[in-house]
Amino acid sequence: MSLDASPAAPTFVERAQTLVLPALREAVRTLHPWQAEIAGYAFGWAGEGVPAAGGSVAGGGKGLRPALVLVCARGVGVRPEAAVPAAVAVELVHAFSLIHDDIIDGDERRRHRASVWKKYGVGPALLAGDGLLALAMRTLAAAPVSERATRHLSSSLMEIVHGQSDDVLFERRAWTGGEAVTMEEYARMAGSKSGALLACAAALGAALGGAADTVVERLAAMGRQLGIALQIVDDLLGIWGEQEVTGKPVLSDLRRGKKTLPVVAALTSGEAQAGRLAGLLADVPGGGREPEQDSLRAAVRLIEEAGGRRIAERRAVEHVETALGMAARVLDRDAVQELRAYAAYLVGRTR
Repeated sequence: MSLDASPAAPTFVERAQTLVLPALREAVRTLHPWQAEIAGYAFGWAGEGVPAAGGSVAGGGKGLRPALVLVCARGVGVRPEAAVPAAVAVELVHAFSLIHDDIIDGDERRRHRASVWKKYGVGPALLAGDGLLALAMRTLAAAPVSERATRHLSSSLMEIVHGQSDDVLFERRAWTGGEAVTMEEYARMAGSKSGALLACAAALGAALGGAADTVVERLAAMGRQLGIALQIVDDLLGIWGEQEVTGKPVLSDLRRGKKTLPVVAALTSGEAQAGRLAGLLADVPGGGREPEQDSLRAAVRLIEEAGGRRIAERRAVEHVETALGMAARVLDRDAVQELRAYAAYLVGRTR
């Protein structure tokens, strides 16, 4: 598996939307009208840049998490229809996290449009995010046999908040020296920040459908590996992605001092470029001055020359291969094949 290609989204992702989108829209309609309006914008159903044919589960996004819920549920014998509340809940949590992430990071653009807080203001965006989170819990709690699934989701939410907190605190730490973020700390952060939600997505439909605890646990472990890979790919796109494709400003992660995997890997590589990179990054938050664009671009070149990009790409593929090995031990053959296509898109995407 390689990060060079950018395959189309698997067909089962589109099939999942057919099941999930109506239920998601119905859930959002139960929010306060103002929150429902803002949520509709967040999902890409309203406002500028609305997709044709009424949008998708995630508007400008790809609906990857609901699709993962359904394919894993079906792969262990749960009817996809029974897992729809879990898929809706996971997508609501994802939307909540994106709204709050953009506020925390100060990102003014998402999916080629103004971010929710930029369009509506910070207060309304926070309220809409809170509404989506509460709606996720209510949606799941209202489903039959929901107690175990609700516990699983609430536990995942605690993990996500923990990982987000570490990610923010990492920005305040030095690039080098005793306070520098290590590769091990990065892995723990990614495993919570992004890994927890994909772990939840992989396991939640099966939990809701009554699968055995051991099956649910194995699916969660598999999903966590995919989530870490997703975070690494996001890190790569944050440095080398094209704004016209990603819909977000380039180099914003680096400008803010985020300790993404390519940077951490480059700084700890032992290569000669690592020292020069550390000098350039001294101007990035935590070091005093606002970095110039030329300095950031020079830092990007040094990150690549020091092996940061190569190491990050390899780690993403390793996590995906680990996930696929786990999947083969718990999912049926058809689901494993769909998951392989899902993983290829995950690591090869350009969004």
